[in-house]
Amino acid sequence: MPVKILMVCLGNICRSPLAEGILASKLPKDKFRVDSAGTGSWHVGRKPDDRSIIAAKKNKIDISSQKGRQFTTNDFETFDYIYVMDNSNYNDVISLSKNPEHRKKVQLILNELFPNENVDVPDPYFGLPNGFDNVYEMLDQACELIAKKLIAKHT
Repeated sequence: MPVKILMVCLGNICRSPLAEGILASKLPKDKFRVDSAGTGSWHVGRKPDDRSIIAAKKNKIDISSQKGRQFTTNDFETFDYIYVMDNSNYNDVISLSKNPEHRKKVQLILNELFPNENVDVPDPYFGLPNGFDNVYEMLDQACELIAKKLIAKHT
């Protein structure tokens, strides 16, 4: 049975689709499944933001077929690891958890790069034009560390 990892942001159109695509590109597909979700429901069923698609494509990753979905309490049972993009997402996800086992699965993704500093991945949606490329770089670095840990632990 593959190890399942979920990436979570607010709308599931900018950061978490990038994180999903990046991490999936670094893991053996027969051993791992990566998905993404948003804490909000605004973009359910929609493809990622065009700027996220472009940032990924520049790095030879295609996220254009992803579809937005909302995080649900069932995700705690489905996924082994849940990485959130910022402290607000963390609080939203934790508020839906039912037990310590659920809460143990949830981590801020940039704590991989900056342990225990609880740094947010900035939401590029309303930011500068290069914001998506900057977010890609942050997520790529974090996902590289995550992939190494997951491969070492599960293969």
